[in-house]
Amino acid sequence: MSTNQTNVNSFNRARRDYHAVGKCIPKKDSSQLLLGKPVFTDDITPRDALVIKLLRSPYANAIVEDVKTDIALKVPGMVAVYTWEDVPKKRFSIAGQTFPEPSPYDRLILDRHVRSVGDAVAIVVGESEKAVDKALNMIKVKYTILEPVLDFRKSLDNKVLVHPEDGWSSSINTGDVKRNLIHHEEDEHGNVEKILSECDEIIEHTYRIKAAQQAYMETCRAYCEIDRYGRLHCISSTQIVFHLRRILSNALDIPKSMVRAEKPRIGGGFGAKQTAVCEVYPAFVTWKTKRPSKIIYSRKECQTIASPRHEMEVTVRLGAMRDGHIRAIDLYTLSNGGAYGEHSTTTVGLSGHKSLPLYTGGCEATRFSCDVVYTNVQAAGAYRGYGATQGIFALESTVNELAEKLHIDPVELRLKNIVREGMFMPAYFGETANACALDRCIMHCADNFHWADKYPVRDMGNGKVRAAGMALAMQGSCISNVDVGSCTLKLSDCGTYNMMIGAADMGTGCDTILAQMAAEVLDCEPDDITVFGADTDASPYDSGSYASSTTYITGMATQNAALELRENIKKIGAQMLGHAASEVDFDGKEVYIINPDGADNGEVCVSLSDIATKSQVNNTIPVDVTATYSSPVSPPPYMVGMVEIELDKETGAVKILDYQAVVDCGIPVNPNLARVQTEGGIGQGIGMALYENVTYNAGGKIAENDLMQYKIPTRQDVGNINVEFETSYEPSGPFGVKSIGEIVINTPAPALAHAIYRATGVWHRTVPFTPEKILMGMVDPNWHEKDLRVK
Repeated sequence: MSTNQTNVNSFNRARRDYHAVGKCIPKKDSSQLLLGKPVFTDDITPRDALVIKLLRSPYANAIVEDVKTDIALKVPGMVAVYTWEDVPKKRFSIAGQTFPEPSPYDRLILDRHVRSVGDAVAIVVGESEKAVDKALNMIKVKYTILEPVLDFRKSLDNKVLVHPEDGWSSSINTGDVKRNLIHHEEDEHGNVEKILSECDEIIEHTYRIKAAQQAYMETCRAYCEIDRYGRLHCISSTQIVFHLRRILSNALDIPKSMVRAEKPRIGGGFGAKQTAVCEVYPAFVTWKTKRPSKIIYSRKECQTIASPRHEMEVTVRLGAMRDGHIRAIDLYTLSNGGAYGEHSTTTVGLSGHKSLPLYTGGCEATRFSCDVVYTNVQAAGAYRGYGATQGIFALESTVNELAEKLHIDPVELRLKNIVREGMFMPAYFGETANACALDRCIMHCADNFHWADKYPVRDMGNGKVRAAGMALAMQGSCISNVDVGSCTLKLSDCGTYNMMIGAADMGTGCDTILAQMAAEVLDCEPDDITVFGADTDASPYDSGSYASSTTYITGMATQNAALELRENIKKIGAQMLGHAASEVDFDGKEVYIINPDGADNGEVCVSLSDIATKSQVNNTIPVDVTATYSSPVSPPPYMVGMVEIELDKETGAVKILDYQAVVDCGIPVNPNLARVQTEGGIGQGIGMALYENVTYNAGGKIAENDLMQYKIPTRQDVGNINVEFETSYEPSGPFGVKSIGEIVINTPAPALAHAIYRATGVWHRTVPFTPEKILMGMVDPNWHEKDLRVK
């Protein structure tokens, strides 16, 4: 048993019947949100801030020769127009990652060389939105138009260089801008080629996953002001306040001590706000003018020049024996970074490292290799799943094809090959699956779904058939040996608690579950804990809310801080009672003396409120405690998804009837919040698989520039979704927890591809699976899915 678990168990003898961990309680901010209180960035910023909008390039690759601003500046209410000549010439990255950032430093606030449609050419600043909109139409720009490279499959060693300049730098040095290469990686365990040569069956296919938009409700936005000490104060809808402070410091070339970053409530992020998409512009304006300013991206800007999922092409070679034993897997990923490299070096790794270990049970050799390239399209970034989504779609589709080819039930095939508890996972950074209920998840899901009844294809008449498909997934619980989480807990003078964190609740509920963890240790109600964060001036350092790390990493910091505070409360109470700390205990309300025979003496005690008062008088024992945690491992959560569809063979339309999911996230802290996280992720995965598409015209312009053109599913489109849990106990996590935030998006695409094959006899290997593609595949069995880009 771990030391942490021993410490947690040590206070159980004093506990009341109430438990906070494992209880379904409402989110702490639910009433504010339901009542429409001012909680989001634009709700709480002053109305008189300068308005900022960006003049953007209509070309995918061009040099700005001249920007004429004189007429625009005559518009009443206009303040300034800034161009590439006005900004610092220091390159930086907008990726919210721990220093030293693996993403290359390849951006300027404004660059004379624009590298994608929508790149900022000028920052237009005015007293009102009306003035800025009018001025935008009066700015004249002269460009030298260059040939772009738009197809990422033709980018490597292309004569067109996306970044021909000499100022490019990367801390990990795995790229070569003279080849349009951002990153290359190879990782092999065992002799893949030898094992493949011994296999009875080899399946090899290439799968393509298009860029996908997060479609968060609150668009990217930020407000900046100069505080009373002359520092830059940025309030932003961001997941990464501490990284944001560093990004702004780098971009403006000013000390980090002169920057404060803060986030209010966030109206959704899903990874997109791990990238500082818009914050540098108001930061520059406010630092330059010393006046408050704000920028609010339109939906069009979020759709066309923000931070979508990386487009990837994943090639899988899988070798197996006729009995279904999977012996070797070779996976190669080509990833499209777009015009800039933020998150490109790290996202791609998950396509292999968080898919291949699923089949540790029988696999003798694995190889993962990848290349990430620049192109003249919208730069990609972080999106829930962070590369694992793409790799799992490819690998799980291949495993399903193996099952069909060998005429083995896909459930049976997986149970023969999957990772199980206690197994060493070479392809997962050499970690061991210390908590793994994947086998139980499969059986639980199959029972809920009635797999034996639904797996056979059923003809419903009128050209409609029903079919089923399945997929597995895994993710991680942090970036091991990198992520840091911290928590400050303070006993207030009224006997309640204040919690300060640097993690960002973006609708996920981390404020609530962290309070539940602290309440479990302190034996109080979560409502007795007020949560504050995140603010670089007041919060303890936290890497930020990404990589599925908050519950696991910041949760452990929270547990440890609560344990230490609990002991300090006992020490103060013991002093007040004239006893040693070893002779007292704490039940959440009182510190009391323990009788020698173990019985409680309720008459000899001191209340928590009296202890709070005493802590402020002649006291040297701290009642505000900060704990920091980082983990050498990243225990994977696991998930199984099974889907039943009804497919219309006359139109190619797919209707989802039932989606059953079972998740192993360790011990769910708040089952309701875990369930809605899973339901939402499944909905996003269904959207990526069936509806969401990003296409470019010959000039590199995105067609799907709003939510009328970019189709995301409604509640009516996702059918019945049922989520249940299989618990495992992760010894390195607080209260046995693992993550749940990202894994939930990964099963729909391969499960739906499987069900569509079962219904039509055609495998689809490029998302989305539109009715047009499905119908064409049925009409012509030799029809190959078209690349829907306009050449």
